[in-house]
Parts: sequence; C-alpha cells; structure tokens
Amino acid sequence: MLLTDDQKMLQETASSFLSEEGSIAKELRRWRDCECDDGFGHALWKQFAELGLTGIAIAESAGGMGLGATEAALVLEEIGRNLTPSPFLITATVAARAIEGTQHAERWYPAVLAGEAVLALAIDEGPRHAPEETALEAKRQGNGFVLNGRKQFVAQGSSADMIVTAARTSAGRDGITLFAVPTGTAEVENVTLADNSRAARLTFDNVALDADSVIGEVDGGWAPLARALNAGRAGAAAELVGVAAGASAMTFDYLRQRKQFGKLIGEFQALQHRAAHLYGEIEIARAAALKAAQLIDSGDERAELYVSVAKAKAAEVASLAVREGVQMHGGIGMTDEHDIGLFMKREAVLGEMFGDVYYHRNRVAELSGY
Repeated sequence: MLLTDDQKMLQETASSFLSEEGSIAKELRRWRDCECDDGFGHALWKQFAELGLTGIAIAESAGGMGLGATEAALVLEEIGRNLTPSPFLITATVAARAIEGTQHAERWYPAVLAGEAVLALAIDEGPRHAPEETALEAKRQGNGFVLNGRKQFVAQGSSADMIVTAARTSAGRDGITLFAVPTGTAEVENVTLADNSRAARLTFDNVALDADSVIGEVDGGWAPLARALNAGRAGAAAELVGVAAGASAMTFDYLRQRKQFGKLIGEFQALQHRAAHLYGEIEIARAAALKAAQLIDSGDERAELYVSVAKAKAAEVASLAVREGVQMHGGIGMTDEHDIGLFMKREAVLGEMFGDVYYHRNRVAELSGY
C-alpha cells in the first residue's frame, strides 16, 4: 500500500494545485453562485491539461501520461478534499477508458489532452444504478442505427462534446453496445444536483447514428463498459475518501478553536472518541480505495470485488464524516456561509454515482458466492 516516489510527487502536485486553484471559495462557490450551465470552469480544466492530468489514464503512445487507476485515485482524493468542480472523474477516468483502443480514442484523445473536450457516460435509466438492465433501444437501419429511449443522471451531459452511451442491440448482458453520441444529437434537459453540479436527462427519439458511432463491436459493449465502470467506481471511492478527509479536517480544526463553558470543545472526551473513530474509519476507506485501484492496474481478477468493497466503504465513511462534521459544528454547520455543509451535499451525489452503498454491498455478496 506504499506509494512510489513518483506517486508521492503527483499527490503533492495535485494537492498544491487544487488547494490553490480548485478551492471551495475559488471554484465551487463561484460557479454555483453564477448559476453557470456547466457547473465547472473550463479555464481550470485547461490547467488540468497543462499539468498533464487530463491524460492520466491515456497511454503514452497516444500522448498521455500512461499512468493508471492508482494515480487517478490520488488526484481524485484531492479533488474531493477541495470539492473542486471538474469533469476529471467522468472524462479523464471513465470515458477515456471506455473508448480506449478504438477509433474514437484517436478522435477524442487529443482534445481531452488539450483540455478542450469534455466527455460523458450515459448508462442509468431508472431510479437506481443498473447497467445490466439497459433498455435504450438501438435498432439497425440501413448502414447505421436508430436509438430510442431515455437516460438520466448523465454527469456533465449538457457540457459534453461526446457522450458514451450504452444501448441494447440484443438480449442479455452481452447484447449491450456502446455508441459515441455527439453533442446536439439527443434532446437534453440540464438539471442541477444537490451539490450544484450539473447532470442531464437525455431523450432519444429516433436518433439516427451511422455505423462509425459504434465503440468497439456491436454486442460487444459490456467489456469496455465494465472497464470504464470499474475505473469510475474506484475513482468515486477515492473522491469520497477525499470528501471525508476534507470534512473531518475542517471539523477537527473547529474542535481545536471553539470554546464552551470556558473550555475548547476538543477537550471533551465524548468528542475525542468520535473524532478518533472517524479518523480510523477514513484510513480504512483510503486503504480500500488504493487497494482497489492497484488491483485494477495489475489486472488482478479480484479487482471487480475490491472495487465494490471500496465504493461501499468509502460511501459509508463519507456519510459518517459529513454527518459528524455538521453535528460537531452545531448551528453554524447548518448555514450556507460555512463550508462544512457543502461536503454533505457532495457526498450525497457522489455516494449514488456508479451505484450506492447498498448496490455494492449486494455486489460484494454476489461476487463472494452468496
């Protein structure tokens, strides 16, 4: 579980960059209060590119950094710690893996590397995450396909230049095909989520796509989708660890400053016990997230199981951290002027992304033979 010198350097670079350029005051509150349709700053996304971070999961042969899920997790933890609004998770970590090794990678990687393109992933259709139950229909028509159906909770869907879309071309899990859907093709409804990030509801009404829009092979979409989902779930787990760490750091700092009855509240043993418990839980979640990322990078067959362990644990711990944070801050924790409540809102959204804690607990059981 130890980091290499290069990984430590990346972690330090990301920490310094995001605490200065991607802070809550400079980015999250700015884009929230101006009610921007994107919910993030494209100038900051360009700065991600200048540091090479947009190409973290892209092979060196394609111009990227040629790193892996572990390095992405280090960056995402810092994104979570600072609540930085950015398309890094979906574009650089998930969609980039979905199109890997296809002609769409040749088309989109240069723009992603330059920080000039945002990609999205459209999978969810119902109230719960269930990629195996994809119902969006893709029927053959001439040399292409016609898509009919709906998608929802498409993070940055209205800002994306291209949306990786899962559709059904035949029955069963092996009947899923991925399509590269260009912006403006589907009807888009932009919605604001609890944390003020943006997501889209997409409506496909006889949307015609040519055969070149297929990512990989027809009826062969499950493998690249699973690869992308594993990367996304591990990345979301790492970001949730960052959310928990950021909320707890703010809370512990408050315990060292706030006085009641002439004493610092951090001296009260009951609060010390709660803080110690929270610290231990965050360390366990961090270890789980890093282990899952490392297993993905090594191609270990246990990666899928550990990814679900990490996502479930990180979501549970982040929920604990933000609730404890708001409680220990007292009344001020319920105000918009204080940042602690913003961590709770981010946890609420990120905890649901790519499957909530119950989805992944059940998945751990199934993968363990129960």
